[in-house]
Amino acid sequence: MSHSAMQAPPGGLAPAAAPHGRPNLDGSPSLLIAVAFTAAIAAALAYVGYSIYADVTATGTRITTYLPYVLLFAALVIALGFEFVNGFHDTANAVATVIYTHALPANVAVVWSGFFNFLGVLFSSGAVAFGIVSLLPVELILQVGSSAGFAMVFALLIAAILWNLGTWYLGLPASSSHTLIGSIIGVGVANALMHGRSGTSGVDWTKATEIGWSLLLSPIFGFAAAGALFLALKFVVRNPALYAEPEGKEPPPLWIRGILIATCTGVSFAHGSNDGQKGMGLIMLILIGTVPTAYALNRALPDSALASFRTQSEAASAVVAGKAAGYAILGDPRPAVTAYVAARKIEPGTYPSLAVLVRQIGASIDQYGSLAKVPAEAVGNTRNDMYLASEAIRFLMKDKESELSAAEIGTLNAYKRGLDEATRFIPLWVKVAVAVALGLGTMVGWKRIVVTVGERIGKTHLTYAQGASAELVAAGTIGAADILGLPVSTTHVLSSGVAGTMAANRSGLQLATLRALALAWVLTLPAAMLLSGLLYVVFSQVF
Repeated sequence: MSHSAMQAPPGGLAPAAAPHGRPNLDGSPSLLIAVAFTAAIAAALAYVGYSIYADVTATGTRITTYLPYVLLFAALVIALGFEFVNGFHDTANAVATVIYTHALPANVAVVWSGFFNFLGVLFSSGAVAFGIVSLLPVELILQVGSSAGFAMVFALLIAAILWNLGTWYLGLPASSSHTLIGSIIGVGVANALMHGRSGTSGVDWTKATEIGWSLLLSPIFGFAAAGALFLALKFVVRNPALYAEPEGKEPPPLWIRGILIATCTGVSFAHGSNDGQKGMGLIMLILIGTVPTAYALNRALPDSALASFRTQSEAASAVVAGKAAGYAILGDPRPAVTAYVAARKIEPGTYPSLAVLVRQIGASIDQYGSLAKVPAEAVGNTRNDMYLASEAIRFLMKDKESELSAAEIGTLNAYKRGLDEATRFIPLWVKVAVAVALGLGTMVGWKRIVVTVGERIGKTHLTYAQGASAELVAAGTIGAADILGLPVSTTHVLSSGVAGTMAANRSGLQLATLRALALAWVLTLPAAMLLSGLLYVVFSQVF
């Protein structure tokens, strides 16, 4: 575990507020720890390689060239690298309070946090993963195995890693979620401009706005809720020890220590559950683009699910065909449906084209009998058709011009769930690989941002009640966002929660630090957009 951070992060942050009773943040890793750490990384990479080999072999695919697998390995290393950086960039959110209240020694805290980050990823729902992916331009998702698809994945991941490393070096708790979403938007805008379209046409702005509101409101909620919880705790629990600075470096009373460790555990688990999914979604895109025979369709779906899907397909086709107003489509329905998904504008050919596409999907499944029997040459097209139909139905259900009744929306929603079960799945090995990357990342380079959160937000030392209040609000907010499938910033919620408790306690806030945090928050989105857009243009030429 590397702790070689500077005593004061660069970037003009205010001097530390709490040198008295400051925890021991220094130390060097033992040889045994370094060997174990390296062995864990090697074992994870070997597990990834074996899992891909086993999955591809199970489909009966005959490997004729290794070039796609070289690209796949490079892309997976970068994607897992993003999660590794995300781990040490965001560790401070969980461990700063337990370290600065002396509830846990620093080395123990980061290992504890890493383990529960690992578990959070393993038990995550996957909803956030595909919420992030839906921000990407539909034409790039449908061609993710092309040169443009690889350029997209490499550009947005490298841009996110570079910005995260830059803010970490300055000791600024910037948001990894914010960074990744800015990178995705930058790729979408650049792709649209390169094809002669308006930059605004390259992004699902409805979804981007929804995610943007969650990112905007989460720190405001964190500030207000943590402050309110702190005041409520002060009113209900009158024990002065909760609201006093820690005495020297002595750990808090056992019951307070238990609460602080529990809140640290909750934030670590919630962070893993929410942030780990972002890497999962991108890894699935990489896998679909390079080895579609193994990962484009969920071959593990039981036959009973497909029988239900056929019924839902017929019902959905009837609903969409009923809106076609007598129009008929001769030829390929995909261009019209793709145009609708890209522009979200209903044209005369939208409904009849979608009706034909839905019928074709149903006919394909009937023809093959199950997803496991779809031949290798048809897997990519079948998956693309399902994804395209799912996205078109998602937009139609939200579109006021569609004038769908509640019953019709229910029918389409059931069909969309069937499509998503077939195309939006995450193999266990992907979860394990991301969990290892994120978990190990929490144990490296954490000191810079821990110092900022623990010493440079308030003017007084963090108290037990302040630490517990901020962590409880952060864990609850992130957990709720995970259930709703929304990415939120652990960094923003926790750091604003600490600020909220300082304000509620009238401890004073270090305005220089808050200005730096606000500047990082404001600049993250445009900087990530610009960086990923430029990288996408460069990589489009390279690939």
